[in-house]
Amino acid sequence: MDENKMQLINKIFKNETIRTIWDKEQEKYYISVIDIVGIISKSNRPRKYWSDLKSHLIKDGFEVSEKIGQLKLKSQDGKYRETDVTDIEGMFRIIESIPSKNAEPIKQWLAHLGKERIDETFDPSISLQRAIDLYRTKGYDEEWIAKRIKSIQERKKLTDVWKENGIESNVEYAILTNEIYKEWSGMTAKEYKQYKGLRKENLRDNMDNIELILTDLSEEAAKRLAAKQKPNGLKENIKVAKMGGHAAKVARDDIEKNLGESVVTKNNKLNYKYIEEKQAEKKLVSSGNKK
Repeated sequence: MDENKMQLINKIFKNETIRTIWDKEQEKYYISVIDIVGIISKSNRPRKYWSDLKSHLIKDGFEVSEKIGQLKLKSQDGKYRETDVTDIEGMFRIIESIPSKNAEPIKQWLAHLGKERIDETFDPSISLQRAIDLYRTKGYDEEWIAKRIKSIQERKKLTDVWKENGIESNVEYAILTNEIYKEWSGMTAKEYKQYKGLRKENLRDNMDNIELILTDLSEEAAKRLAAKQKPNGLKENIKVAKMGGHAAKVARDDIEKNLGESVVTKNNKLNYKYIEEKQAEKKLVSSGNKK
């Protein structure tokens, strides 16, 4: 397995060569548009095909300046050249626009996913069962799965309390979550994921029991304190979030003092490690704004 490629992309394209790159800052995969177009269209001139397709997409209202950027990716000759790239959403939008029998299996798969999501709006238990089945497939035991489902419910209770206290945007929720994590672990959620070698994977899914317990304790304390003190707005809620994180830090310090080792580890549930590929140009440049 090429460990730098997303497993999903490998599966969709049957292990064809698709250049991908992970952007740490945006926490997104970017995929070479030319590689996608070449495989799906089977054109002998994928760059010309993509140029024509891009014009049609623009006419259809596709925001090229927002969805397509440029990064320097490694070419067959080993040199890094500017290449049109897009994220996963953009990738599927492009595939949908290619009239080729090679695109049909993917289009059918996307249609099936759409049907599943609609079914879940009528019967949410389908989504819950799907999550349980996925965790089982990944090797988690039933006790762990039950705890994980409960932790999702408890997390929702915390965000509900924050909402009642004047927190509205996802950015603010992320800021408060980071304050909790920083207080007890010394890292933001993003830094914690990187410490464990994760990318798109969920952080809690890759914690051991003590890490999970401390996370749950910090958020439960933050929830109860916020419900009791009723802080208003982001600034006041940050103070209370830190209090919740501090409760877990006290517990962590005591455990580590007696254990003689850190309970925050690099261990994760992955059976492989990502190989960081050199990225010649770190900043994603929008092709629509490029001179």
